[in-house]
Amino acid sequence: MNRLAGEQSPYLLQHADNPVDWWPWGPEAFEEARRRDVPVLLSVGYSSCHWCHVMAHESFEDEATAALVNDGFVAVKVDREERPDVDAVYMEAVQAATGQGGWPMTVFLTPDAEPFYFGTYFPPEARHGMPGFSEVLDGVSRAWHERRDEVGEVAGRIVKDLAARSLAYGGDGVPGDEELAQALLGLTREYDVKDGGFGGAPKFPPSMVLEFLLRHHARTGSEGALQMAADTCEAMARGGIYDQLGGGFARYAVDRSWVVPHFEKMLYDNALLCRVYAHLWRATGSEPARRVALETADFMVRELRTPEGGFASALDADSDDGSGKHIEGAYYVWTPEQLTAVLGEADAGYAARHFGVTAEGTFEHGSSVLQLPQDPEGGALADAGRIAGIRDRLLAARDERPRPGRDDKVVAAWNGLAIAALAETGALLDRPDLVERATEAADLLVRLHLGEGARLVRTSKDGHPGPNAGVLEDYADVAEGFLALAAVTGEGVWLEFAGFLLDIVLDQFTAEGGALYDTAHDAEQLIRRPQDPTDSATPSGWTAAAGALLGYAAHTGSEPHRAAAERALGVVKALGPRAPRFIGWGLAVAEALRDGPREIAVVGAPDDEGFRELRRTALRAAAPGAVVATGLPDGEEFPLLTDRPLVDGLATAYVCRHFVCDAPTTDPELLARKLGR
Repeated sequence: MNRLAGEQSPYLLQHADNPVDWWPWGPEAFEEARRRDVPVLLSVGYSSCHWCHVMAHESFEDEATAALVNDGFVAVKVDREERPDVDAVYMEAVQAATGQGGWPMTVFLTPDAEPFYFGTYFPPEARHGMPGFSEVLDGVSRAWHERRDEVGEVAGRIVKDLAARSLAYGGDGVPGDEELAQALLGLTREYDVKDGGFGGAPKFPPSMVLEFLLRHHARTGSEGALQMAADTCEAMARGGIYDQLGGGFARYAVDRSWVVPHFEKMLYDNALLCRVYAHLWRATGSEPARRVALETADFMVRELRTPEGGFASALDADSDDGSGKHIEGAYYVWTPEQLTAVLGEADAGYAARHFGVTAEGTFEHGSSVLQLPQDPEGGALADAGRIAGIRDRLLAARDERPRPGRDDKVVAAWNGLAIAALAETGALLDRPDLVERATEAADLLVRLHLGEGARLVRTSKDGHPGPNAGVLEDYADVAEGFLALAAVTGEGVWLEFAGFLLDIVLDQFTAEGGALYDTAHDAEQLIRRPQDPTDSATPSGWTAAAGALLGYAAHTGSEPHRAAAERALGVVKALGPRAPRFIGWGLAVAEALRDGPREIAVVGAPDDEGFRELRRTALRAAAPGAVVATGLPDGEEFPLLTDRPLVDGLATAYVCRHFVCDAPTTDPELLARKLGR
């Protein structure tokens, strides 16, 4: 009997009809393993994971393999996006034991949830140096029954080692100019001068590092920092990792030149990159940056927005190629013949040159991923118009293809990132509809993820809250989104909600001395309490919390919140100079702290043109981490508006640090100069 049919997770539901007798994560599964005296097979993945689908088809849908699993194990399936705590704990064990990680993650546990054998993807038969999955099942089962003492010793040693890895504290004091300069130097050494980005293949969008570079430039004037950010953004936007027809970014490129992506499209990547490109436009006025920011925002709204107003987690990499086979990238790639069928001979040749489609192909089976190796021929308006028409026709034809699957669950943290991105992009680029979509997503989080309770839930789907408690990144990223929305809308209720969430961070996620845990004090106890300050594909909960705490303190003058942010940044002082690629968001928050951050209050009547112009100038300020409060003088919604009168009856702006302000101004140009370096 497969027990996944009643679950909410699209990933678990994908396995509901497997012949494997899956259990969801929970005490009942481990009690069953104890009753049967068998190990637990833990399989962790997510719905848009290509290799998860491959292993499911090869092994979990195979009757003979399923019989081996069912006879010798209690099989537990986990969606890593629903339970990032479970994923983090066992992934740490996998990486420590094997030197690498990834999904699907395959771990064998004792009935006490202690791991003793690890892997990721296993093929059905041995190949490329990997054992076949059936061999692994047989070997683990024999070890369990014939060498139980040895298995127990290994499991105990692993658990003891994991427990010793707890991070008491990252360092003393906050990062200063020296640490931030060292971090920049480290990034310069790892920078790929030819193709942008950092390191080699596979190459991931360095979203959080880019935000640090833009903030560092805004604070110090470093042209090198700006150049690395701008060149990386251009390389990604021209590459196959960016969807040249529909907008939005794939998860990563398999090569160092951004040509061939791993085609799954994640909400979090697109939210983070949308914000980066909007901030790049703010710093440089770059028209391509503006275009990519808006196209990415439109992609999120068009393809990821749910009927309830939130944003779905991801689109799959795989889709039906038209013959019934699910092939990675089938929805996105083109051959010259396919271009001709849609566009005709003349336009097809032009489009092939423009998008880098070749007879040999840049992907598999002679197909090509669309790129933008050069601007329209000659750069003339006629060529730009011709390309726009070609894009529209190709996009319409692509829409007729079988679409990739969509994981419709709404993850609180990632929706917080999307709210911040859409709110800021909408405000910066005069798209009020994007601010409306951000507000609707925020309303959903309040209504469903907070609801009548006092705590945040991690996920919802189809208008129903999920069963799992929010983790640190949920509280931090949702607070970040609410703070951005407060600045853009002038509605103080979002500041109140952010404060509510951050008070829970202080109460439930903070250890003595200022270290942060990824799970609450009263959360389910795993073999260790997860705690990781380093970024992965998203900001770590630790550094995201530091940023939100700092922003809230700037809005309210709260010393407890500022002190908590500064204590959390101790880890950035320790890790930033040594591993800047892996703590980019922490470095970005440190830039905000070094700058103050600036507190901007704009007072006046909402329908006054002078007020609107000052507000627009304030929101377009590149000052790192600046907070903006707008409204009537002495408006009760924002503490920053208290005792901020009009000057000569005109709308007025105040620029402050720690609630100590420069002379007020009614002149937008003077305000812009005040907000420069």
